[in-house]
Amino acid sequence: MTQLRTVLFDLDGTLIDSIELILESYHHTLAAHGREPVSDAEWLAGVGTPLRVQLRRAARSEEDLVALAATYREYNLAHHDRMIRPFPGVTELVLELRAAGYRTGVVTSKNREGTLRGLRLVGLEAAIEILVCADDVTNPKPHPEPVERAVTELGADRASTIYIGDSIHDLHSGRAAGVRTGAVLWGPFSRTDLEPARPDFWFERPEHLRRLLLP
Repeated sequence: MTQLRTVLFDLDGTLIDSIELILESYHHTLAAHGREPVSDAEWLAGVGTPLRVQLRRAARSEEDLVALAATYREYNLAHHDRMIRPFPGVTELVLELRAAGYRTGVVTSKNREGTLRGLRLVGLEAAIEILVCADDVTNPKPHPEPVERAVTELGADRASTIYIGDSIHDLHSGRAAGVRTGAVLWGPFSRTDLEPARPDFWFERPEHLRRLLLP
């Protein structure tokens, strides 16, 4: 097996604990626009895909979709710094990986502004070399384009790259891009949820990722 040299991460549910904020933002948006509520489980099923994809189910037109997204972002940013938390041990691990010479990137379905804000809040902005965000691609996850773009921008070898995420969309994107995939279980999804994507590695805790990459 080729030695891993490049580590790509998803953001929400992988590097930062933001799921409560995401769900609250969706519920607030539908309520503010007088729409029927959608369950947490239904929103969670789309975690890992872009905001516009998630909100399209509630939109009555393209103009309405823009308005829904604006309401979501306004609420999300207003409560962001209060509700976002680092997962225990994750920030320290990413800093160790960078110090050990690993190439690093974030591949997320969040926009660039929100991604940078989250990384700054948990002290990871300087540890991540490149970002591929929702506004950087034509085809979002689970399409391979976001992961492929990160590999290309880093000049990395797919065989020595791993994409680590918490959602099935992350894992499908990584597999389709030809890199190895790692499923984290400290996010909102269980092993049962993620097994259909057949990840190469399972990480129940950050320490399990450390054992793989920093033996």
